[in-house]
Amino acid sequence: MRSVLYTRVSTRDKGQETANQLRQLREFCAAQGWSVEHDYEDHHQSGGSAYRAQFMATMVDAAQRKFDVVVFWALDRFSRGGVYETHVYLKRLDEAGVRFRSFTEPYLDSCGMFRDAVISILAVIAKQERLRIRRRIATRT
Repeated sequence: MRSVLYTRVSTRDKGQETANQLRQLREFCAAQGWSVEHDYEDHHQSGGSAYRAQFMATMVDAAQRKFDVVVFWALDRFSRGGVYETHVYLKRLDEAGVRFRSFTEPYLDSCGMFRDAVISILAVIAKQERLRIRRRIATRT
């Protein structure tokens, strides 16, 4: 299978970088026997917005079937937009015939009829974390 990696870090401080995510995702893909065709990396971008250059490029390339599976470290690295937005993004992948895999949440790929429920719960948690981070930043200033 042709895979691509999507990584994201949201802050400029704390030394956050996508290198750790990429290393683990490459090892995972190698273990699956998947080729890695491309890395999409968003730096200093909130997962609450779809207006991330590399995220949008991932979705455009998925629609053109340039790869078979997009692999991300965790659902909150892919999206923190909430339930509706996350479902829309994943549905777009499904409609394009592109699979998705979360490295840290392998049950997202194999939970069958409960997949949407699991994704909904994780999307709510991711959005809540984004809101908590926003509040913490606001109280510092």
